[in-house]
Amino acid sequence: MDDIEIVDAHHHLWDLEGLHYPSLMGKSEGVFFLGDNSPICKNYLPHDYRRDSAHHNVIKTVHVEAECDRNSQIAETEWITKINAEHGFPNAIVAHAWFDEENSEEILATQATFPLVRGIRSKPATASSPKNMQPGAPRTMQDPKWLEGFSLLEKYDLSWDLRVPCWHLEEAAAVARAFPETRIVLNHTGFPWRRDDVGLALWRQGMQALAAAPNVHVKISCLCLPDGAWTLEGNRPIVLETIEMFGVERCMFASNYPVDGLRASYDLIYDSFKTIVAAFPHHEQDLLFSKNAMSFYRIES
Repeated sequence: MDDIEIVDAHHHLWDLEGLHYPSLMGKSEGVFFLGDNSPICKNYLPHDYRRDSAHHNVIKTVHVEAECDRNSQIAETEWITKINAEHGFPNAIVAHAWFDEENSEEILATQATFPLVRGIRSKPATASSPKNMQPGAPRTMQDPKWLEGFSLLEKYDLSWDLRVPCWHLEEAAAVARAFPETRIVLNHTGFPWRRDDVGLALWRQGMQALAAAPNVHVKISCLCLPDGAWTLEGNRPIVLETIEMFGVERCMFASNYPVDGLRASYDLIYDSFKTIVAAFPHHEQDLLFSKNAMSFYRIES
């Protein structure tokens, strides 16, 4: 499978001199879910990505907003557009816009004018644990103002990259049912952080609710644990169960680089994906590694 074509459905680039990234300006231990993020608090530019992915046949990529300062959300899109012109990738952009601000429609409309922008990642307010959830609070997925802004995605033909902890997945499924024409892709396999029976049951319940909504797809990525190593055998059952729940046609592999580099090399991640699905028919491998991402993000071949 060394030559299989890959469309990396989720990665980041950042330039700490050119733009401001609050979460990358020093250690975030105790805040960032993977602990100390200082190893990635440095520029990550096209040549860095090419170096990390060099052993794989990456033909296209999708850049997802990297939590650039929210006053510079358009500037980040402008920068990534220039990177594409200079380096030939990324080939699709998932930009940022809040859904509940006074200028939300203005920002969405502006982001939609960029030819490479295919979707928006806008993180709703989430709780630190299932016990602390506050449905209906500002910026949650039940907030009427948030939902009003979310409804604009269909108007501007933009998809939504959904990123929430697994205890919010059922709430996200309710949003998906309420907006069946909006294309949604769950980021990072729904964050199966807790791998004991209780944790997996909670993750599975939310994943099954989302999988029941035909407009929801899933990125198999960021299989990182808050504590512990990234291993093939540890992640194999998560990958296979996710594919079983959503179907091959709605899953796509992604690196989440360089963030996932805190736990695993690019080679380990993609070599593991290749090993896990080695027995799948070739056309299904093509869907998982490239064709589903090409279709969802409307990337030209």
